[in-house]
Amino acid sequence: MMGCVRVAYTLEQCWHRVPGGTAVAALRIAEALGPHNDVRLVGVAGRHRHLPPEPWVPTIPVAHLPLAAPWLYETWLRAHWPKVEMATGRVDIAHATTLIPCPSDAKLVVTLHDLAFLHDPSQFTPHGVRVFTRSLEEIKRRADLVLCCSQATMDDCLVAGLDAERLRLVPLGVETERATEQEVARVRQLYRLPDEYLLFVGTVEPRKNLKGLVAALEHLPDAPPLVVAGADGWGDNGLDDAHHVRFLGFVAGEDLSGLYGGAAAFCYPSEREGYGLPVLEAMAQGTPVVTSRGTATEETAGSAAVLVDPMDPADIARGIDEALRRHKELSAKGLARAQRRSWATTASLTAAAYRELAD
Repeated sequence: MMGCVRVAYTLEQCWHRVPGGTAVAALRIAEALGPHNDVRLVGVAGRHRHLPPEPWVPTIPVAHLPLAAPWLYETWLRAHWPKVEMATGRVDIAHATTLIPCPSDAKLVVTLHDLAFLHDPSQFTPHGVRVFTRSLEEIKRRADLVLCCSQATMDDCLVAGLDAERLRLVPLGVETERATEQEVARVRQLYRLPDEYLLFVGTVEPRKNLKGLVAALEHLPDAPPLVVAGADGWGDNGLDDAHHVRFLGFVAGEDLSGLYGGAAAFCYPSEREGYGLPVLEAMAQGTPVVTSRGTATEETAGSAAVLVDPMDPADIARGIDEALRRHKELSAKGLARAQRRSWATTASLTAAAYRELAD
C-alpha cells in the first residue's frame, strides 16, 4: 500500500502585487486536498517580511526559501537554484502551480492555466514574454506531468511541443453557495451601486478587452452602467475616457458573491483565456453571462452563456442585449452548469496525478 505522498506546493504568487486567478486556484485546490489523507502539502514561497493580504493567506504550512520574486524566478530559471528541498526537506513531488517551474530533485508537476503569450506577445510586457518563454522550455525539458485547466490549454501545449502522454485535464472548480438577498443589498450599499448594472471582474490588462466592451456600450444607449471590479494589471485599460463606467478596483473576496449576484449580466469578452474562472463564478450566482466565442471561456460556459465575437463591439452589444432579455433562462442554465464544477473534483484529479507519479 502506498504511503503518504509529500508534495512541495509553490505559492509565491500569493505575494504578487496582483495574485490573480493562479493564486485563487492554488489556494482553493490546497484547501480541497485536505480530505486526501495520503497527500501532505508543504507550501513553498520566497522570503517575505509579512503575510500576503487576507484573501491570499495560505491555509497550509509554508516553508520559505532565501529570496523572493522576481529574483526567485530568475534564479530558478537561470541557475536552477534554490531547490524547493532547501525549505521543505525531502519531498516526493514538486508542484509548480504557475507557469514558472521550481527546481527540485523530486518528480515535477506543473499547472498550466494558459499559453496566451504564444498567440499574441504584444498583450504582455517584453520581460513577461521572456520569462514565460524560458519557463515553457524548462517545462518541456523537466516536467513529468502538466495539469491543464481546459482542453484549449491542452491543445496549445501540444502545438508548443509537449507530448500528450504528459498532459492531464484538470478543470477548475467554483464556490456554489449563492449570495442571499441581504448580502446583495449589503454589497450594493457598500459600493454605492445602482439597482441595475453590468459587471466585469478580472485583472485589468489589454487581453481582457475592456476597450471592446466599452465600445459595445456605445451601441446600447439604454444599457445599465458598467461596473469593473479588478486590480490594475498593466497597459492601457480603455477606461480613461469611458462614460457610464464605474471602476471599483480590487474587491474583497467576501464581497464578490454579492457583487455577482446583484448584476443584471456579467460581461467577459476577453480575447484569450486559459479557463475563465469569473464566468463560472457569475453563473454560480445565477447571473447571465456574455463571453467570447472560440476561446476557452466558451468551453467553460458551454451552452449556458451568450457567445459573442470579442473583436466586434456590435456583436458584444448584441450579446448583452440578448442576455438581458433571456435573464431567467440563462440564470437557470448557469446555475446548473456551476453545480457540476467543484474544487473537490479538481483536488481529486490533482491527487490522482500525484499518486500516478508516486507509484
